[in-house]
Amino acid sequence: MSTFVLVRKIKQKPVLEKVLIEDYAAEGKSLARVDGKVIFVEGAVPGDIVDIQLQKNKADWAEGFAKHFHSYSEIRVKPFCSHFGVCGGCQWQMLPYAQQLKYKHKQVVDNLTRIAKVALPEILPILGATPTEGYRNKVEYTFATERFIPFEEFKAMKAAGTEAIPSPGAGGFHARGFFEKVVEIDTCYLQEEPTNLIRKAVVNFAIENEMPFYNIKQHQGWLRNMFVRNTKDGQWMVNLILGYEDAEKRAALLSLLLKQFPQITTLLYTINTKRNDSMQDLEPQVFFGNGYITEMLEDFAFKISPKSFFQTNSNQAEKLYQITRDFAELTGKEVLYDLYCGTGSIGIFCSKKAKKIVGVEFVAEAIEDAKENALMNQLTDAAFFAGDVIDVCDDAFFETHGKPDVIITDPPRAGMHEKLVRKLLAMEAPIIVYVSCNPATQARDLALLDEKYMVTKIQPVDMFPHTLHIENVVQLKKRATFKLNKESNDAV
Repeated sequence: MSTFVLVRKIKQKPVLEKVLIEDYAAEGKSLARVDGKVIFVEGAVPGDIVDIQLQKNKADWAEGFAKHFHSYSEIRVKPFCSHFGVCGGCQWQMLPYAQQLKYKHKQVVDNLTRIAKVALPEILPILGATPTEGYRNKVEYTFATERFIPFEEFKAMKAAGTEAIPSPGAGGFHARGFFEKVVEIDTCYLQEEPTNLIRKAVVNFAIENEMPFYNIKQHQGWLRNMFVRNTKDGQWMVNLILGYEDAEKRAALLSLLLKQFPQITTLLYTINTKRNDSMQDLEPQVFFGNGYITEMLEDFAFKISPKSFFQTNSNQAEKLYQITRDFAELTGKEVLYDLYCGTGSIGIFCSKKAKKIVGVEFVAEAIEDAKENALMNQLTDAAFFAGDVIDVCDDAFFETHGKPDVIITDPPRAGMHEKLVRKLLAMEAPIIVYVSCNPATQARDLALLDEKYMVTKIQPVDMFPHTLHIENVVQLKKRATFKLNKESNDAV
Protein backbone atom coordinates (compact mmCIF):
# COMPACT_ATOMS: atom_id res chain seq x y z
CA MET A 1 0.00 0.00 0.00
CA SER A 2 1.35 3.38 -0.98
CA THR A 3 1.44 6.18 1.55
CA PHE A 4 1.11 9.77 0.44
CA VAL A 5 2.65 12.51 2.55
CA LEU A 6 1.48 16.06 2.07
CA VAL A 7 4.39 18.50 2.07
CA ARG A 8 3.65 22.18 2.62
CA LYS A 9 5.62 24.28 0.21
CA ILE A 10 7.14 27.23 2.04
CA LYS A 11 6.88 30.37 -0.02
CA GLN A 12 10.20 32.15 -0.22
CA LYS A 13 9.98 35.78 0.77
CA PRO A 14 11.25 38.06 -1.98
CA VAL A 15 14.49 40.04 -2.04
CA LEU A 16 14.39 43.57 -3.42
CA GLU A 17 17.69 44.41 -5.14
CA LYS A 18 19.67 47.64 -5.26
CA VAL A 19 17.21 49.80 -3.38
CA LEU A 20 18.12 53.33 -2.30
CA ILE A 21 17.37 54.08 1.36
CA GLU A 22 15.70 57.48 1.27
CA ASP A 23 14.96 58.54 4.82
CA TYR A 24 14.69 57.60 8.50
CA ALA A 25 11.27 56.34 9.66
CA ALA A 26 11.09 55.52 13.39
CA GLU A 27 12.26 52.99 15.99
CA GLY A 28 15.61 52.60 14.23
CA LYS A 29 14.12 51.66 10.86
CA SER A 30 14.90 53.50 7.67
CA LEU A 31 12.56 54.07 4.75
CA ALA A 32 12.65 53.17 1.07
CA ARG A 33 10.07 53.16 -1.74
CA VAL A 34 9.72 50.51 -4.42
CA ASP A 35 7.00 50.93 -7.06
CA GLY A 36 5.20 53.32 -4.76
CA LYS A 37 5.19 50.93 -1.79
CA VAL A 38 6.80 52.08 1.47
CA ILE A 39 9.43 49.67 2.80
CA PHE A 40 10.68 49.89 6.40
CA VAL A 41 14.26 48.64 6.54
CA GLU A 42 16.37 47.56 9.51
CA GLY A 43 20.14 47.91 9.51
CA ALA A 44 20.43 50.65 6.90
CA VAL A 45 20.76 54.44 6.89
CA PRO A 46 19.64 57.04 4.35
CA GLY A 47 21.95 56.99 1.35
CA ASP A 48 22.75 53.25 1.49
CA ILE A 49 21.99 51.14 -1.60
CA VAL A 50 21.03 47.67 -0.42
CA ASP A 51 19.31 44.38 -1.19
CA ILE A 52 16.30 44.08 1.12
CA GLN A 53 15.16 40.72 2.44
CA LEU A 54 11.44 41.17 3.06
CA GLN A 55 9.94 39.76 6.27
CA LYS A 56 6.45 41.28 6.06
CA ASN A 57 4.79 42.17 2.78
CA LYS A 58 1.42 43.90 2.98
CA ALA A 59 -0.62 45.57 0.28
CA ASP A 60 0.64 49.11 0.88
CA TRP A 61 3.75 48.58 3.02
CA ALA A 62 6.48 46.07 3.80
CA GLU A 63 9.25 45.39 6.33
CA GLY A 64 12.65 43.85 5.88
CA PHE A 65 16.36 44.07 6.62
CA ALA A 66 19.45 45.00 4.66
CA LYS A 67 20.79 41.69 3.35
CA HIS A 68 23.58 43.05 1.17
CA PHE A 69 25.15 46.49 0.74
CA HIS A 70 26.04 47.64 -2.77
CA SER A 71 27.27 51.01 -1.55
CA TYR A 72 27.33 52.87 1.74
CA SER A 73 25.91 56.26 2.56
CA GLU A 74 28.28 59.22 2.78
CA ILE A 75 26.95 60.03 6.24
CA ARG A 76 28.13 56.72 7.70
CA VAL A 77 31.02 56.62 10.19
CA LYS A 78 32.96 53.66 11.56
CA PRO A 79 31.39 52.31 14.79
CA PHE A 80 33.73 52.79 17.76
CA CYS A 81 32.69 49.56 19.51
CA SER A 82 33.97 46.15 18.39
CA HIS A 83 30.66 44.58 19.45
CA PHE A 84 28.48 46.83 17.30
CA GLY A 85 25.58 44.91 15.78
CA VAL A 86 26.15 41.88 18.02
CA CYS A 87 25.00 42.78 21.54
CA GLY A 88 22.07 44.85 20.26
CA GLY A 89 22.95 48.04 22.10
CA CYS A 90 24.05 51.45 20.77
CA GLN A 91 22.36 50.78 17.42
CA TRP A 92 23.28 54.13 15.86
CA GLN A 93 27.05 54.11 16.19
CA MET A 94 27.33 54.17 12.39
CA LEU A 95 25.80 57.66 12.37
CA PRO A 96 27.57 60.90 13.42
CA TYR A 97 26.02 62.23 16.60
CA ALA A 98 24.70 65.35 14.86
CA GLN A 99 22.85 63.09 12.42
CA GLN A 100 21.43 61.02 15.29
CA LEU A 101 20.00 64.19 16.84
CA LYS A 102 18.47 65.20 13.52
CA TYR A 103 16.62 61.89 13.20
CA LYS A 104 15.54 61.88 16.86
CA HIS A 105 14.10 65.38 16.47
CA LYS A 106 12.29 64.18 13.35
CA GLN A 107 10.85 61.26 15.33
CA VAL A 108 9.31 63.69 17.85
CA VAL A 109 7.91 65.89 15.06
CA ASP A 110 6.44 62.92 13.17
CA ASN A 111 4.81 61.38 16.23
CA LEU A 112 3.26 64.58 17.51
CA THR A 113 1.94 65.66 14.11
CA ARG A 114 0.73 62.27 12.82
CA ILE A 115 -0.59 60.71 16.02
CA ALA A 116 -1.58 63.61 18.28
CA LYS A 117 -3.04 65.74 15.47
CA VAL A 118 -3.42 68.72 17.77
CA ALA A 119 -2.30 72.32 17.41
CA LEU A 120 1.42 72.53 18.15
CA PRO A 121 3.86 75.37 18.78
CA GLU A 122 7.27 75.36 17.17
CA ILE A 123 9.22 72.37 18.50
CA LEU A 124 12.43 73.60 20.11
CA PRO A 125 15.78 72.22 18.84
CA ILE A 126 16.72 68.93 20.49
CA LEU A 127 19.09 69.19 23.45
CA GLY A 128 22.06 66.88 22.80
CA ALA A 129 23.99 65.03 25.49
CA THR A 130 27.53 65.52 26.73
CA PRO A 131 29.44 63.28 26.99
CA THR A 132 28.23 60.78 24.38
CA GLU A 133 30.32 57.90 25.79
CA GLY A 134 30.61 56.65 29.36
CA TYR A 135 27.43 58.52 30.24
CA ARG A 136 25.45 55.78 32.01
CA ASN A 137 25.43 55.58 35.80
CA LYS A 138 24.03 52.06 35.81
CA VAL A 139 24.96 48.94 33.82
CA GLU A 140 23.72 45.37 34.29
CA TYR A 141 26.01 42.55 33.20
CA THR A 142 24.93 38.95 32.72
CA PHE A 143 27.04 35.83 33.30
CA ALA A 144 26.21 32.62 31.46
CA THR A 145 27.61 29.24 30.49
CA GLU A 146 26.86 29.80 26.80
CA ARG A 147 29.00 32.29 24.92
CA PHE A 148 27.47 33.76 21.79
CA ILE A 149 29.68 33.18 18.72
CA PRO A 150 29.49 36.18 16.36
CA PHE A 151 28.76 35.42 12.71
CA GLU A 152 32.21 36.39 11.43
CA GLU A 153 33.90 34.15 14.01
CA PHE A 154 31.52 31.31 13.18
CA LYS A 155 32.19 31.73 9.44
CA ALA A 156 35.98 31.67 10.02
CA MET A 157 35.70 28.49 12.11
CA LYS A 158 33.58 26.82 9.44
CA ALA A 159 36.07 27.74 6.71
CA ALA A 160 38.93 26.35 8.79
CA GLY A 161 36.99 23.21 9.67
CA THR A 162 37.32 23.82 13.40
CA GLU A 163 34.79 23.80 16.20
CA ALA A 164 34.24 26.31 18.94
CA ILE A 165 36.28 25.65 22.06
CA PRO A 166 33.88 25.09 24.96
CA SER A 167 33.88 28.04 27.33
CA PRO A 168 33.45 27.73 31.09
CA GLY A 169 31.47 30.94 30.99
CA ALA A 170 31.14 34.46 29.64
CA GLY A 171 30.31 37.87 31.04
CA GLY A 172 28.64 40.70 29.15
CA PHE A 173 25.24 41.32 27.57
CA HIS A 174 22.56 39.07 26.13
CA ALA A 175 23.03 38.50 22.42
CA ARG A 176 20.25 40.01 20.39
CA GLY A 177 17.49 37.44 20.00
CA PHE A 178 19.09 34.89 22.36
CA PHE A 179 17.95 34.79 25.97
CA GLU A 180 20.40 32.05 26.94
CA LYS A 181 23.56 33.29 25.18
CA VAL A 182 25.84 36.10 26.30
CA VAL A 183 28.16 38.23 24.19
CA GLU A 184 31.56 38.20 25.86
CA ILE A 185 32.31 41.91 26.06
CA ASP A 186 35.83 43.27 25.73
CA THR A 187 35.13 46.98 26.16
CA CYS A 188 31.72 48.54 26.64
CA TYR A 189 31.61 52.33 26.25
CA LEU A 190 28.35 52.94 28.09
CA GLN A 191 29.93 53.46 31.51
CA GLU A 192 33.34 54.81 32.44
CA GLU A 193 36.08 52.63 33.87
CA PRO A 194 36.64 50.65 35.96
CA THR A 195 33.32 49.03 34.92
CA ASN A 196 34.91 46.75 32.30
CA LEU A 197 37.82 45.91 34.58
CA ILE A 198 35.44 44.92 37.38
CA ARG A 199 33.46 42.61 35.07
CA LYS A 200 36.62 40.97 33.72
CA ALA A 201 38.00 40.48 37.24
CA VAL A 202 34.80 38.63 38.22
CA VAL A 203 34.91 36.42 35.10
CA ASN A 204 38.62 35.59 35.45
CA PHE A 205 38.33 34.80 39.16
CA ALA A 206 35.31 32.57 38.58
CA ILE A 207 37.06 30.63 35.81
CA GLU A 208 40.32 30.25 37.73
CA ASN A 209 38.48 28.98 40.82
CA GLU A 210 35.97 26.82 38.94
CA MET A 211 32.96 28.80 40.11
CA PRO A 212 30.03 27.69 37.92
CA PHE A 213 28.39 30.24 35.64
CA TYR A 214 24.60 30.31 35.45
CA ASN A 215 22.72 28.30 32.83
CA ILE A 216 19.26 29.79 32.45
CA LYS A 217 17.89 26.80 30.51
CA GLN A 218 18.82 24.30 33.20
CA HIS A 219 18.39 26.77 36.06
CA GLN A 220 21.78 25.80 37.43
CA GLY A 221 24.91 27.71 38.35
CA TRP A 222 26.25 30.23 40.80
CA LEU A 223 27.35 33.42 38.99
CA ARG A 224 24.25 35.15 37.51
CA ASN A 225 24.34 38.96 37.16
CA MET A 226 26.10 42.09 38.34
CA PHE A 227 24.88 45.68 38.65
CA VAL A 228 27.46 48.46 38.58
CA ARG A 229 26.32 51.99 39.51
CA ASN A 230 28.28 55.21 39.91
CA THR A 231 27.83 58.92 40.59
CA LYS A 232 29.25 62.09 39.09
CA ASP A 233 31.59 62.55 42.06
CA GLY A 234 33.11 59.06 41.77
CA GLN A 235 31.10 56.83 44.14
CA TRP A 236 30.75 53.23 42.97
CA MET A 237 28.25 50.54 43.92
CA VAL A 238 28.58 46.90 42.87
CA ASN A 239 25.82 44.35 43.48
CA LEU A 240 26.70 40.74 42.60
CA ILE A 241 23.75 38.41 41.96
CA LEU A 242 24.35 34.73 42.82
CA GLY A 243 22.26 31.64 42.12
CA TYR A 244 22.76 30.21 45.60
CA GLU A 245 24.72 30.90 48.76
CA ASP A 246 28.28 29.67 49.03
CA ALA A 247 29.76 31.80 51.76
CA GLU A 248 33.37 30.81 51.13
CA LYS A 249 33.31 31.47 47.37
CA ARG A 250 31.30 34.63 47.83
CA ALA A 251 33.64 36.11 50.43
CA ALA A 252 36.67 35.27 48.29
CA LEU A 253 35.28 36.97 45.20
CA LEU A 254 33.98 40.05 46.98
CA SER A 255 37.22 40.46 48.90
CA LEU A 256 39.13 40.33 45.63
CA LEU A 257 36.99 43.12 44.18
CA LEU A 258 37.61 45.35 47.21
CA LYS A 259 41.34 44.71 47.00
CA GLN A 260 41.63 45.38 43.25
CA PHE A 261 39.17 48.28 43.08
CA PRO A 262 39.43 50.72 45.99
CA GLN A 263 37.01 52.97 44.05
CA ILE A 264 34.14 50.75 45.22
CA THR A 265 32.38 52.65 48.01
CA THR A 266 29.73 50.02 48.68
CA LEU A 267 29.66 46.33 47.75
CA LEU A 268 26.57 44.12 47.95
CA TYR A 269 25.43 40.65 47.00
CA THR A 270 22.00 39.20 46.33
CA ILE A 271 20.98 35.54 46.34
CA ASN A 272 18.50 34.79 43.57
CA THR A 273 17.18 31.23 43.44
CA LYS A 274 14.28 32.13 41.13
CA ARG A 275 14.02 31.33 37.44
CA ASN A 276 13.79 35.02 36.51
CA ASP A 277 16.18 37.93 37.03
CA SER A 278 13.73 40.30 38.71
CA MET A 279 15.25 42.06 41.72
CA GLN A 280 12.28 43.84 43.28
CA ASP A 281 11.27 40.95 45.55
CA LEU A 282 14.83 40.18 46.67
CA GLU A 283 16.85 41.69 49.50
CA PRO A 284 20.45 42.74 48.71
CA GLN A 285 22.98 42.13 51.50
CA VAL A 286 25.72 44.64 52.31
CA PHE A 287 29.25 43.23 52.26
CA PHE A 288 31.05 46.58 52.46
CA GLY A 289 30.03 50.22 52.86
CA ASN A 290 26.62 51.67 53.74
CA GLY A 291 24.62 49.94 51.00
CA TYR A 292 23.85 53.02 48.90
CA ILE A 293 25.46 55.87 46.99
CA THR A 294 24.42 59.53 46.80
CA GLU A 295 24.02 61.52 43.58
CA MET A 296 23.92 65.32 43.43
CA LEU A 297 21.79 67.21 40.91
CA GLU A 298 22.44 70.94 41.38
CA ASP A 299 22.47 71.15 45.18
CA PHE A 300 19.92 68.35 45.72
CA ALA A 301 21.08 65.00 47.11
CA PHE A 302 19.50 61.69 46.07
CA LYS A 303 20.06 58.40 47.81
CA ILE A 304 20.44 55.53 45.33
CA SER A 305 19.96 52.09 46.83
CA PRO A 306 20.45 48.82 44.86
CA LYS A 307 16.81 48.66 43.74
CA SER A 308 16.20 52.40 43.31
CA PHE A 309 15.05 53.80 40.00
CA PHE A 310 17.14 56.80 38.98
CA GLN A 311 17.71 58.39 35.61
CA THR A 312 20.65 56.48 34.10
CA ASN A 313 22.32 59.60 32.66
CA SER A 314 22.95 61.93 35.61
CA ASN A 315 24.41 64.83 33.60
CA GLN A 316 21.52 64.88 31.17
CA ALA A 317 18.94 64.22 33.91
CA GLU A 318 19.96 67.51 35.50
CA LYS A 319 19.23 69.31 32.20
CA LEU A 320 15.95 67.41 31.75
CA TYR A 321 14.79 68.39 35.23
CA GLN A 322 15.77 72.03 34.64
CA ILE A 323 13.60 72.11 31.53
CA THR A 324 10.74 70.44 33.41
CA ARG A 325 11.04 73.00 36.22
CA ASP A 326 11.08 75.90 33.73
CA PHE A 327 7.99 74.52 31.95
CA ALA A 328 6.18 74.29 35.33
CA GLU A 329 6.41 78.11 35.65
CA LEU A 330 6.54 77.95 39.43
CA THR A 331 6.41 81.13 41.51
CA GLY A 332 6.61 79.67 45.01
CA LYS A 333 2.84 79.66 45.55
CA GLU A 334 1.90 76.43 43.76
CA VAL A 335 0.91 72.97 44.94
CA LEU A 336 2.88 70.69 42.62
CA TYR A 337 1.77 67.10 41.97
CA ASP A 338 4.52 64.75 40.75
CA LEU A 339 2.84 61.68 39.21
CA TYR A 340 4.89 58.52 38.54
CA CYS A 341 7.28 60.24 40.92
CA GLY A 342 9.57 57.21 41.46
CA THR A 343 12.08 58.20 44.13
CA GLY A 344 10.80 61.79 44.05
CA SER A 345 13.66 63.23 42.01
CA ILE A 346 11.69 65.61 39.74
CA GLY A 347 9.44 66.93 42.51
CA ILE A 348 12.35 67.46 44.89
CA PHE A 349 14.31 69.18 42.12
CA CYS A 350 11.41 71.64 41.72
CA SER A 351 10.77 72.05 45.45
CA LYS A 352 12.49 75.41 45.99
CA LYS A 353 10.08 77.08 43.58
CA ALA A 354 6.89 75.38 44.80
CA LYS A 355 4.75 75.85 47.91
CA LYS A 356 4.21 72.10 48.35
CA ILE A 357 5.20 68.87 46.62
CA VAL A 358 2.83 65.87 46.44
CA GLY A 359 4.26 62.73 44.84
CA VAL A 360 2.34 59.59 43.87
CA GLU A 361 3.94 56.35 42.70
CA PHE A 362 2.65 52.79 42.37
CA VAL A 363 5.88 51.13 43.63
CA ALA A 364 5.91 51.28 47.44
CA GLU A 365 9.70 50.80 47.72
CA ALA A 366 10.26 53.85 45.50
CA ILE A 367 8.03 55.94 47.77
CA GLU A 368 10.12 54.98 50.79
CA ASP A 369 13.20 56.21 48.90
CA ALA A 370 11.33 59.40 48.01
CA LYS A 371 10.54 60.07 51.67
CA GLU A 372 14.21 59.53 52.56
CA ASN A 373 15.29 61.87 49.77
CA ALA A 374 12.89 64.54 51.03
CA LEU A 375 14.36 64.26 54.55
CA MET A 376 17.90 64.31 53.16
CA ASN A 377 17.09 67.59 51.40
CA GLN A 378 15.34 69.00 54.50
CA LEU A 379 12.00 69.45 52.77
CA THR A 380 9.12 70.18 55.12
CA ASP A 381 6.38 70.65 52.51
CA ALA A 382 6.70 67.40 50.60
CA ALA A 383 4.49 64.30 50.89
CA PHE A 384 4.77 61.05 48.97
CA PHE A 385 2.13 58.34 48.59
CA ALA A 386 2.17 54.79 47.26
CA GLY A 387 -0.72 53.68 45.07
CA ASP A 388 -2.52 54.16 41.77
CA VAL A 389 -3.08 57.83 40.98
CA ILE A 390 -6.65 57.03 39.94
CA ASP A 391 -7.43 55.68 43.41
CA VAL A 392 -5.25 58.01 45.51
CA CYS A 393 -6.31 61.37 44.08
CA ASP A 394 -9.93 61.69 45.18
CA ASP A 395 -11.85 64.61 46.68
CA ALA A 396 -10.82 63.72 50.24
CA PHE A 397 -7.16 63.66 49.14
CA PHE A 398 -7.49 67.11 47.54
CA GLU A 399 -9.12 68.47 50.69
CA THR A 400 -6.17 67.31 52.76
CA HIS A 401 -3.29 68.13 50.44
CA GLY A 402 -4.75 70.74 48.11
CA LYS A 403 -5.74 70.56 44.44
CA PRO A 404 -2.77 70.77 42.07
CA ASP A 405 -1.79 74.05 40.48
CA VAL A 406 0.81 72.23 38.40
CA ILE A 407 1.02 68.54 37.49
CA ILE A 408 4.21 66.84 36.33
CA THR A 409 3.69 63.38 34.88
CA ASP A 410 6.55 61.09 33.85
CA PRO A 411 5.00 57.74 32.88
CA PRO A 412 6.76 54.61 31.55
CA ARG A 413 7.06 53.89 27.81
CA ALA A 414 3.48 52.66 27.64
CA GLY A 415 2.30 56.17 28.52
CA MET A 416 -0.70 56.96 30.71
CA HIS A 417 -3.78 54.76 31.04
CA GLU A 418 -6.85 56.44 29.57
CA LYS A 419 -8.44 56.44 33.04
CA LEU A 420 -5.51 58.50 34.33
CA VAL A 421 -5.82 60.94 31.44
CA ARG A 422 -9.48 61.35 32.39
CA LYS A 423 -8.41 61.92 35.98
CA LEU A 424 -6.03 64.69 34.86
CA LEU A 425 -8.83 66.27 32.88
CA ALA A 426 -11.00 66.19 36.02
CA MET A 427 -8.24 67.70 38.19
CA GLU A 428 -8.06 70.73 35.87
CA ALA A 429 -4.64 71.92 36.95
CA PRO A 430 -3.74 75.14 35.06
CA ILE A 431 -0.43 73.63 33.86
CA ILE A 432 0.61 70.04 33.05
CA VAL A 433 4.21 69.15 32.22
CA TYR A 434 4.38 65.79 30.45
CA VAL A 435 7.82 64.14 30.46
CA SER A 436 7.95 61.15 28.12
CA CYS A 437 10.45 58.51 27.04
CA ASN A 438 8.17 57.50 24.15
CA PRO A 439 6.86 60.31 21.92
CA ALA A 440 4.39 57.92 20.25
CA THR A 441 2.43 57.14 23.44
CA GLN A 442 2.86 60.75 24.55
CA ALA A 443 1.23 61.88 21.30
CA ARG A 444 -1.69 59.49 21.89
CA ASP A 445 -2.23 60.99 25.37
CA LEU A 446 -1.94 64.56 24.08
CA ALA A 447 -4.80 63.85 21.70
CA LEU A 448 -7.00 62.94 24.70
CA LEU A 449 -5.82 65.92 26.78
CA ASP A 450 -6.71 68.22 23.87
CA GLU A 451 -10.26 68.22 25.22
CA LYS A 452 -9.21 70.85 27.80
CA TYR A 453 -5.51 71.58 27.22
CA MET A 454 -3.40 73.30 24.61
CA VAL A 455 0.21 72.29 23.92
CA THR A 456 2.29 75.42 24.52
CA LYS A 457 5.94 74.26 24.64
CA ILE A 458 7.86 71.23 23.34
CA GLN A 459 11.49 70.36 24.11
CA PRO A 460 13.09 67.07 22.95
CA VAL A 461 16.05 65.90 25.06
CA ASP A 462 18.54 63.18 24.14
CA MET A 463 19.36 61.07 27.20
CA PHE A 464 20.91 58.07 25.44
CA PRO A 465 23.39 58.78 22.63
CA HIS A 466 23.84 56.11 19.94
CA THR A 467 20.46 54.55 20.77
CA LEU A 468 17.01 54.99 19.26
CA HIS A 469 15.50 56.44 22.45
CA ILE A 470 14.44 60.03 22.94
CA GLU A 471 12.86 61.99 25.81
CA ASN A 472 10.39 64.75 25.16
CA VAL A 473 9.03 67.41 27.52
CA VAL A 474 5.69 69.04 26.72
CA GLN A 475 4.01 71.93 28.52
CA LEU A 476 0.21 72.04 28.40
CA LYS A 477 -2.02 74.86 29.64
CA LYS A 478 -5.69 74.64 30.39
CA ARG A 479 -7.46 76.32 27.50
CA ALA A 480 -9.46 78.88 29.47
CA THR A 481 -6.37 79.86 31.47
CA PHE A 482 -4.25 80.12 28.37
CA LYS A 483 -6.79 82.32 26.53
CA LEU A 484 -7.25 84.59 29.54
CA ASN A 485 -3.51 85.08 29.98
CA LYS A 486 -3.10 85.78 26.28
CA GLU A 487 -5.86 88.41 26.33
CA SER A 488 -4.30 90.05 29.40
CA ASN A 489 -0.91 90.19 27.71
CA ASP A 490 -2.43 91.63 24.56
CA ALA A 491 -4.21 94.30 26.62
CA VAL A 492 -0.94 95.29 28.23
